Amino acid sequence: MQPKEIESVHRRYLQLEKRMSFSVFATQLFLFLVFLGLWELLARTNTINALIFSYPTKIWAQFWLQLQDGSLLPHVGLTVWETIIGFLLGTILGTVMATIIWWSPFLSRVLEPYLVIANSMPKVALGPVFIVGFGPGLLSVIAMGCAISVIITTINVYTSFKEVNQNYVKVVQTLGGSKRQIFTLVILPATIPTLLATLKVNVGLSWVGVIVGEFLVSQQGLGYLIIYGFQVFNFTLVMMSLAIIAVIATLMYQGVAYIERRLTSQFK
Repeated sequence: MQPKEIESVHRRYLQLEKRMSFSVFATQLFLFLVFLGLWELLARTNTINALIFSYPTKIWAQFWLQLQDGSLLPHVGLTVWETIIGFLLGTILGTVMATIIWWSPFLSRVLEPYLVIANSMPKVALGPVFIVGFGPGLLSVIAMGCAISVIITTINVYTSFKEVNQNYVKVVQTLGGSKRQIFTLVILPATIPTLLATLKVNVGLSWVGVIVGEFLVSQQGLGYLIIYGFQVFNFTLVMMSLAIIAVIATLMYQGVAYIERRLTSQFK
């Protein structure tokens, strides 16, 4: 093919991609609006219990009221801060643990069954332990957010380390490379896609851990609002808190996806 023909084909491909992206976004938006409309209609016609499920306009009114009186942002800010810290700690500690286990074949054989056992345990059951160990406050909530993601991070990253093509490792060894060079030049670059995928998973896990931690000990935060709304039978407050969590978690996920796209484009 001539250069002009290649350029023309590439241009058509980009146009088709833009149309597909627009169609996907428009369909997603349409389905979301239909969902909100049906929810509002079913609640206002008493097809579903509006006291329990509330409805979008009432949730928006609750959100706007608390935003104006200044009572909402401290709860949102605290939960987001706890989630980010738990997310970063869980990811970093899990990656460090996976590196240590990969570095030592002896530790790998010793700790691998314990990782499987730890992963099968319900992490939320550790809540009382964290409350006693760190006190009923910020540290115990962050510890819960970290604990719920650190083990799965360790397992995913360590498994990815083991699955790197050994031919690449042998090339570096043949050239006299040290184990540190093998890790930095082969293992770590090859596992970047897995690290990024793990970050996406950890976004959701960190939110679960932090909200559960706030259920148990916090006097502030979105988890506290959910429990308080349940106690006073204000399910609009509960649904509003869940909606805020969904929006912020989606933004965090999209942030990780953006980083993934940037890194992927650099490695191409």
